[in-house]
Parts: sequence; structure tokens; C-alpha cells
Amino acid sequence: MTSNNTEKRKWHIPHTYVLIFAIIVLVTILTYIVPAGEFDRAQDEQTGRIFVVADSFHQVESAPISPFDMFRSIHIAMNEVGYIIFFVLIIGGSFGIIQATGAIDAGIGSMVKKTKGKEKLVIPILMFVFSIAGAILGSAEEMLPFYPIIISLAIALGFDSITGTAIVLLGAGAGFAGAFLNPFTIGIAQGIAGLPLFSGMKYRLLCYFIILSVTIIYVYRYASKIQKNPELSLVYQEDKEKTDLLVDEVNTLNGRQKMVLLVFALGLIILSFGVIKLGFYVTELTAVFLIIGLLGGIIGGLSVNQVAEKFVDGAKELVYGALIIGLATTVMVIMREGKIMDTLIYYLANLVKALPPSLSAVGMFFVQSIINVFVPSGSGQAAVSMPIMAPMADVVGITRQTSVLAFQFGDGFSNVISPTSGYFMAALAIGGIKWDKWAKWMWPLFLIWCVIGSVLIFASVLINYGPF
Repeated sequence: MTSNNTEKRKWHIPHTYVLIFAIIVLVTILTYIVPAGEFDRAQDEQTGRIFVVADSFHQVESAPISPFDMFRSIHIAMNEVGYIIFFVLIIGGSFGIIQATGAIDAGIGSMVKKTKGKEKLVIPILMFVFSIAGAILGSAEEMLPFYPIIISLAIALGFDSITGTAIVLLGAGAGFAGAFLNPFTIGIAQGIAGLPLFSGMKYRLLCYFIILSVTIIYVYRYASKIQKNPELSLVYQEDKEKTDLLVDEVNTLNGRQKMVLLVFALGLIILSFGVIKLGFYVTELTAVFLIIGLLGGIIGGLSVNQVAEKFVDGAKELVYGALIIGLATTVMVIMREGKIMDTLIYYLANLVKALPPSLSAVGMFFVQSIINVFVPSGSGQAAVSMPIMAPMADVVGITRQTSVLAFQFGDGFSNVISPTSGYFMAALAIGGIKWDKWAKWMWPLFLIWCVIGSVLIFASVLINYGPF
């Protein structure tokens, strides 16, 4: 009996924090092994954006990170992404207030009753909506407010928290990976490559529809299986503990709750308008959600003290995910401070030079996927990799547009499985899903994405995807 227990412990996947900390330790060790090197960097006079100068890589003095500096890097990373961490905490607090009014439960209960017998239609509809946000606005962190509602809805409809998380995460993620208008990835990458802004859109639209369709089918089939037999869910026990919404027992929406939902809906409209027309980002979105929470609490009949208490309770629920964002960012900080990030990018990029053009293009895709583990920011990855990949495309005989497509897929696909992707890990934390369980569920789809991406990139070489 003892040896069996020991064996189980031996093969147990570590806690998410332990997993990320192990990666932090690994990259710290690499700063003692990998030669330090840097690219020169310049500033675009029009946009003010800093970018890497092609063919400027040179070795520099080694800067290994000491064990003490490794721990310092965690705080540095937390400071660098503090605006996102507080965004997550304030979202949690605001939802805590709204949740306390009973409006969300009553609204979900009402929706479940109206969709009875047609529950699965919710999946393609919502995933399409979230995909548009990813494809056009490059939404990632901005999607975090939707997870609590969609996860609760999914569970109430007879699915599970993986389905709810996937509707938002993979909906937006498929749109992000197959983006046709994303200014933060396509716009920056094409600008660095010297391509006309948003050129090649017809082919990217084809990529978007293929990737999104396959993703919807994958989630839909899984949800159908769980609806028939909930015990097949990888998070069956976790969902049993968190599910306290019994649809038949939910009261009909009262006047106050309808007003709360109206405030919430108006807030989302203002938020969407702000993002599209006014350039709203995390700071402005945080303010909007804080206003939604406070107004919703007051209109919902909560006292001032209750509003404060429920805000704190809601924020507590997301501390786990908020801190993960900082921990994941530590990997990038250590590689940057240890001066090995540019070295790894340089050598990874050079791996594809000796390959035939079509294979070089596919190789770029896989190299970009690896780079994304260490530089999970889409715009950041474009800034450090595209100045190298674009001229390399000229050398190996493929179009620069194809190199942008390889970057797009490499950045987008791994965003929803890499433990160094902060917003992704925060989404799992909100859903109460352990990384290993998500990885087990997501792995087949990730491989499918990789095959589809490789085929689409290979085809782009054959059609000389341009304009150049």
C-alpha cells in the first residue's frame, strides 16, 4: 500500500506555481550556459516603437543571474505587469459585487430555461463572437471578465468548466491565431517587414475560417460528450464542488436584478466602443469594470459595507490567477537581464536557413512557437523576431508575407497551452482548471492546429503569397 502511494506521488503533475518556478530555475541556469548576446535596437520615428536591427547580433559580456537575483526578478516582473495583475483583481472584485446581487445567477437561469433542448447552439455562437474580438482587436487580457459568466453558463447548461473556458479562450484564441486585422500582431509584423498594412487579407480570412471551424467542432464534440455523461469530464470533481446553481430553484429576475444586468450590458457596450474608437486599454477597462461593479451593487440593493465586503471576496477568488501573470513574466525578465534572449532567438532563427524554401517557412512557424514560450507578448515577439525573420525570408526564397504568417501562427497557437502565457494561466485559474488537465485536453487540438498551420504555410509558399 505504501509503495503504491509513493508511486502515485512520484508521477503526480506539480502545482502550477511549482511548474512555472521550475521553468524560472531552468532559465536562470541557462544564463550560466548560453553565451550572452544582443541585437542592436533602433526606434521607429513614426510610431516610437523599438525594434531589433537585422544582422546586428553580437556577443556581449556574460551576465548570469544569481539565485538571489532570480528571486528579485519575480518582484521586477510583478511590477512590470502590475497593471494587468490589478486589472484581474479589480475584475474579480467587481464580479464579486454583481454576483452578490443574484443578477448573474438569475440571468443564467433564465437563459438556460430559454435554450432548453438547444444548449449546444450557444457554443458556436459565442465562440464566433469571441473570435471576432481576437481577430480584429487582438483581445486576450480583455477577455478575462467574461470567463466567470461563460463558465457558470456552461456548467448550468450541462457542460463543464473546460467547455466554458474553451468557449472564451479558444474562441478568442482561434481568432487571434487566424487574425486578419489584429493591429498588435499583424500590423506590427507587417510594418517591420515593410509590407502594406493588412495586405494579404483574403488568404488570412481563409486561415481564420479554417482554424475557427476546426476549433468549434472540437469544443462542440467534447461538450456533447460531457452533456451525455458528465463523469467523463476531466474536472468532474472540481465542478461538483463549485456548482451551486440549481436552475429550477433560481428565482425569476426581479426589477433590481434586471437593472443590474442592464448596467452590466451598457458597461460592455461602452467598453467595446472605447476599445474600438477611443483606444481604451487595461487602465480604462479597469475603470469601466469598477464603475459597473459599484453601480451594480448599489442598484442591486447592497449596502455600502456589503459592496466593500463582496469586492474583497471577489478579488480573493482571482489572486491565484493574478499572481501567475507575474510569475510567468519572470521567465522573460530573467532571459532579458541574463542577456540570453537574443542569443536563443538568433540561433533558433538560423536553424531554418539550410532548409528548402517550403520547409524553411514551416520551420519559421515552429521557431516562432518556441520563441513565444519565452516572449509571450505578441507585439513583443514581433519586435524581436520579425527584423530577423523578414530578411531571412528573402535569403531562403520565400515571401515576407509568408514569414508574417509563420509568426502569426507561431505566436497564436502556443498562447493557449504555454505555462508562460500570463493571461492564459489566469484564465485557467478563474476556471479552477489545473494546467496539466487543460494540457491533456488541449493537446490533440494543438497538434491539429500545428498540422493545419503547416499546411497553410506550405500552401502560401506554393502560391507565392504576397505582395512580396
